[in-house]
Amino acid sequence: MIRRWFPALPLVALLAACSGSDPATDAPVVQTRAEREAPQHMISAPHPLAAEAGRKILREGGSAVDAAIAAKLVLGLVEAPETGIGGGGFMLLHEAAQARTRFYDGRETAPQAAGADRFRWAGMNKPFVLAMTGGDSVGVPGLLALMATAHAEHGQLPWANLFTPAIELAEQGIVMPPRLQRQIREDWSLRLFADTRQYFRRQVAEDTPRLHNPELAATLRQLADEGTDSFYHGVIGEQFLQRVHDARWGRGDMQLKDLHDYAAIERPPVCGAYRQWTLCGPAPPSSGGLTVLQILGILEHFPLNELSADDPQAWHLIAEASRLAFADREYYVGDPDFVEVPLEGLLDRDYLAQRASLINLEQAMDEPVPGVAGAAAEHPDTELPAPEPEHGTSHLSVVDSAGNLVAFTGSNEAPFGSRMLSQGFVLNSQLTDFNFNPRLGDREHPNAVAGGKRPRSSMSPFVVYDADGEPMMVIGSRGGSRIIGYVVKSLIASLDWEMELAEAVALPNMVERRRGIELEADTWLADHAEALQAMGHRVRLESMTSGVHVIQRTDEGWRGAADPRLDGVVLGD
Repeated sequence: MIRRWFPALPLVALLAACSGSDPATDAPVVQTRAEREAPQHMISAPHPLAAEAGRKILREGGSAVDAAIAAKLVLGLVEAPETGIGGGGFMLLHEAAQARTRFYDGRETAPQAAGADRFRWAGMNKPFVLAMTGGDSVGVPGLLALMATAHAEHGQLPWANLFTPAIELAEQGIVMPPRLQRQIREDWSLRLFADTRQYFRRQVAEDTPRLHNPELAATLRQLADEGTDSFYHGVIGEQFLQRVHDARWGRGDMQLKDLHDYAAIERPPVCGAYRQWTLCGPAPPSSGGLTVLQILGILEHFPLNELSADDPQAWHLIAEASRLAFADREYYVGDPDFVEVPLEGLLDRDYLAQRASLINLEQAMDEPVPGVAGAAAEHPDTELPAPEPEHGTSHLSVVDSAGNLVAFTGSNEAPFGSRMLSQGFVLNSQLTDFNFNPRLGDREHPNAVAGGKRPRSSMSPFVVYDADGEPMMVIGSRGGSRIIGYVVKSLIASLDWEMELAEAVALPNMVERRRGIELEADTWLADHAEALQAMGHRVRLESMTSGVHVIQRTDEGWRGAADPRLDGVVLGD
């Protein structure tokens, strides 16, 4: 065992320096407010080709689910490091005809053979970057099952039609997006792996870098014709499994039965009130719904709407609420099919008031501990481990002419996933979202590895309802565990500070994930670092490429916004 891992250790520093590469786009598309408004239907997506694919489906009479699927398949080409059919995701849907919110869980699962010490070695955690690039990091992909399940219940156009835009683009080839070019050039680890070297590195080295992926086109064509059985019970899945077994840093233990047994799950969404609004988001295994609602529920006890974005105290309050919510997240949240997550107690208004009472308006608290869900502000004698890394992800938002809203977030985990490709698509590294150390004090960690279990996520697709119960906003973001902070910032800027949608999304980012405050570098918000440090916060400046894509109802129809840090656009009619 030692001989197997030791030769790889000198590569850790190189991989660590590259695996978090998250460059912003060179030239974001700038749209006027008029260009971001439409009376009937709309999509906001992180690349123009994906947005165009979604709008085409909407124009043909497709539903919001149809459009979201078509756009997501295109993102699997143009944002291949972040998302694709080799990964998983979550979809939140407001169903207009039934006036209800529905949540679909397409999160990856661990193989049945997976044990609690999967990412441990000689009593210690394996180096993250080595775990990420091994076959043990690859979970059973859930994105295809999620899309098929949602389409069967809410699709209007034939399944095969949704694949056409992505197939045509992959066959014909496109100019490589500038952001993807930078991701490839800045991630030296891609040179170390044959798959990423032959596909990504080779194409970026051309005089005019292009994305041309006939292998992916052939795979998508087979899925379009035969459905998802060709993956979960057919030759695509068999070849995928063979690639997992051939992983450079160790054979994976996934079996055909793991693919056969996979199913997307519909779960009740997590909903809660914030001032006059009601918000519904994803249930566990995503921590996004609970954590966003906890942060807002704590902040409801402070006059945030009387402060402003240029007031350091506003960011102090958001940071403190985030620290408290992330402490509860670490202590309680895992796959609800394996652990009991006390959602009702964690969202109880009296409990959140108790948590809010721990916040000092002028001074950062000591390291916060979790509360006793629904009962007490602090859990006695509890110590939490340092948070573990989360990366990647891509989000889009859609509304159709019938008033259905979809927030759809997908992920491969780390950018470029496990650094392996099969049949044109990237294999996820999602199992590294489990906690490597399976113990939390004297009990098992709720996010410990187990066979068939889904790792905790931070994806945060949300639908916001007004005081009359009408859907008024659909929102989500990319960004690993920073997603929660990105969504909270955008919601507060829009709801409390009444910023225009694009201004709210473009507002500099601040996140607090129990790692100290991170302020978006090279923005005016970085000027508040000194004031926040004076309050006792640990502060550092970071490049933060969020990817918030949001649509809001107006008197005339809909208005959208795409995060200017990416290549995205809003398109509608």
